[in-house]
Amino acid sequence: MSVALYRKYRSKSLDEIVGQSHVTDVLQRALTSGKITHAYLLTGPRGVGKTSIARILAHEINGFEYTDDSEHLDIIEIDAASNNGVDDVRELREKALIAPARAAKKVYIIDEVHMLSKPAFNALLKILEEPPEHIVFILATTDFDKLPDTIVSRTQRYHFHTISENDVVQQLRLIAESEKIQIEESALKLLAQRGGGSLRDSVSLLDQIQHSRAEFGLIERSDVEVALGLATSEELSSLVSALTQRQPDTIITSLQVVTGRGVSAPTLASQLVQVVSRQLATTPTLVHFLEGLMEVGKSSYPETKLLVTLLAQTVEKPKTVAQRTSAPTPILTITPSQPVKIPTVAPVKQQKPAVTASPTLETKKPEIAAASTQQPIDMSKFDWQAVLSYAQQNHTALYAILSKCTPAQDGDKLILYAGRKFNKTKLDSAKYRPLINECLEHTGAGSGVEIEILDTSAPPKDSQAAAIADMMGGGEEVDVE
Repeated sequence: MSVALYRKYRSKSLDEIVGQSHVTDVLQRALTSGKITHAYLLTGPRGVGKTSIARILAHEINGFEYTDDSEHLDIIEIDAASNNGVDDVRELREKALIAPARAAKKVYIIDEVHMLSKPAFNALLKILEEPPEHIVFILATTDFDKLPDTIVSRTQRYHFHTISENDVVQQLRLIAESEKIQIEESALKLLAQRGGGSLRDSVSLLDQIQHSRAEFGLIERSDVEVALGLATSEELSSLVSALTQRQPDTIITSLQVVTGRGVSAPTLASQLVQVVSRQLATTPTLVHFLEGLMEVGKSSYPETKLLVTLLAQTVEKPKTVAQRTSAPTPILTITPSQPVKIPTVAPVKQQKPAVTASPTLETKKPEIAAASTQQPIDMSKFDWQAVLSYAQQNHTALYAILSKCTPAQDGDKLILYAGRKFNKTKLDSAKYRPLINECLEHTGAGSGVEIEILDTSAPPKDSQAAAIADMMGGGEEVDVE
């Protein structure tokens, strides 16, 4: 029976480990100097060499030659995924107290150590705190965050990186030459990309596609794409082009073609992530698609999630109800073509609306008018409807409050009756005051207008209505058509 390529070409020494020199160099110096610690912790992604280094290190500590068939009584491998109970660790602890049979050290390799239960971790901690001189633990895990701090603090930790694409391609090329597999360089790069930085996964993919062509036939990139159920380079290019040019019809058609060939939505999404990531430097707007693409594989409806992700940035959003309808007609409207005099009113006390009619502009105290340095409102250009429209288009939150206000003019000053304290507080804030001035300036009313905001409703326009409002405890005048 043939042996899987990843097992056949597993590293047998620290020098053969690919892409983890920051770990192997330190361990090699420790072995040379004889400074061996009682516990090592190897963390990182799958398929990057953790288990291989654990086995090599266990043999190097005892001076044994390492091969796949190596079996030594003093090197014990434990899979924590299936031996994760407290009883399993207690048994380990009892056996660990027994001196090694032939070696200098008894080495325990615990793979996927994060799978241990909490009681099992507590039992393991006992022996890690006070280990016998003849014991060495080598712990390996792909999920470092699940380890208790008490365990981590009693080990020497070595973190493994994903392996670079160039290093993976180089190793795949060596294996292909050794196995007499004829394969294009671009096909090797695709295998490395699909491996996601895991050498073991990439080698397994090479093993899978080595029979894609007849004996001695050249394996091309397209052969790899078909064998692994991937979208072709042309299909990916077409999709990305449609994204940048905002062509939803092309996106929908391309998706139908690709998925119709059996390419799954998660697979296509992962391919697009790689392609888009490489093009961000030249087309940074593609960044908006990345988050959605990375979530496709987690979705309960991956095909729909992929479609929505690709169309979200290319299809124009429908207008909201507020955008489709005209702005509400304010009580007071002034336009350049139809100038209407704003009723001039005196500021009213918040406790009770004034009963008397508002004073006219001519009755304003001269000394107050002279003291004002603000630019007066240009009556011929002031248009409250225009102010509301500008706010609606540029500052939606401000518009929501202004549309509830009633404007009036008192000399040089614009008074806004906000109707309630909440609205006044909002409009008086440092965030909204500059925005109100911006709206006035952009609609032709001028800049630097003095504005007073009251938390009451606008007073009635005639004395009879004012008296009634006073009797009823206040109120707001409305127009009835």
